[in-house]
Amino acid sequence: MRILLVEDEPTLRAQLRTGLVDAGYAVDEADNGREAHYLGDTQAFDAVVLDLGLPVLDGLSVLKRWRDAGRTMPVLILTARDNWHEKVAGIDAGADDYLTKPFHLEELLARLRALIRRASGQASPVLQCGALALDTRSGRVTLDGQPVTLTSHEYKVLAYLMHRPGTVVSRSELVEHIYAQDFDRDSNTIEVFVGRLRKKLPQACIETVRGLGYRLVPPPPPPP
Repeated sequence: MRILLVEDEPTLRAQLRTGLVDAGYAVDEADNGREAHYLGDTQAFDAVVLDLGLPVLDGLSVLKRWRDAGRTMPVLILTARDNWHEKVAGIDAGADDYLTKPFHLEELLARLRALIRRASGQASPVLQCGALALDTRSGRVTLDGQPVTLTSHEYKVLAYLMHRPGTVVSRSELVEHIYAQDFDRDSNTIEVFVGRLRKKLPQACIETVRGLGYRLVPPPPPPP
């Protein structure tokens, strides 16, 4: 899952980036509203963490421009504790949730997980596809209740597919959503990660749809 982090305070931005990366997200950053608007308007993100008090172009204007242009990614706004009017204005402008400063990183991560789940039509923090389960809170993957050990990139590919079960996902879409913009992207590596996942999961779990991409389907039940 790919996050756009928009915060002009360098220390807080660095802390948030570290926390998001440690939680398994690919993170792009912006420290002003103009850059944030450009990135959100031209790149694919699963969610945005948006501070409202930005230089060059304020966060509220950035959010309004995104929504006016039809950009629908979930947006979590950050506001100062006493600026309750910013919360109201942010929600009215199209924000999906807000968090007041100071805050605990764990709460921000929990709110992000919820926003991303809701955006893909998922309600529970544990994503299910038949006997395959992924707990978004702990990053634990199980098959028939037994743990499945994955590398970070294998997990990112599976997590994106688990948020979209039964939906065909192209290789380019996977690349856009599991790598940050400054990462050396290579769509051929997606085939490698899918191949590794198929060795750890029932092979029929991840279907190849010729010319289109991959689709996650419930694993077949074990033979009687």
